[in-house]
Amino acid sequence: MAILEEPIKEVLELKNYINGEWVKSKSDQIWDVFNPATRKLLARVPMSTKDEVLAAIRSAKEAFPEWRRTTPLARARCLFRLKELMEKNFEQLSRVQTMEHGKTIDESRGETRRGIEMVEVGTGIPSLMMGYNLEDIATGIDEYVIY
Repeated sequence: MAILEEPIKEVLELKNYINGEWVKSKSDQIWDVFNPATRKLLARVPMSTKDEVLAAIRSAKEAFPEWRRTTPLARARCLFRLKELMEKNFEQLSRVQTMEHGKTIDESRGETRRGIEMVEVGTGIPSLMMGYNLEDIATGIDEYVIY
């Protein structure tokens, strides 16, 4: 059985995504991520500082009102785009999982497929958000539910 491993030219040091930008962490604590099958170094992950975590939380809270005003249809379109990218990069996503977690490639493909299915469920959210109407639940009283 061949070990699936993409050639890595240089070790990637991951960054934090804060307020729409990739930001290098100021942390001096770094976690090395190894391929469990080969023990080859795949990436370096900083253990972000408290201030960096708080900045990410603050940025998310500030972005929420705009996202909240985004229509369900527009949100679903974002998820359709994500699904499209996951399908396009299916094999690469699966190989990365195998390299990082030591899974068989078939296990990783199954997990990638399951992730795509979860996104598909999310794309259906506009129809899941529909409420219902019940007429005359009591004399002269109608009921409606809005999710």
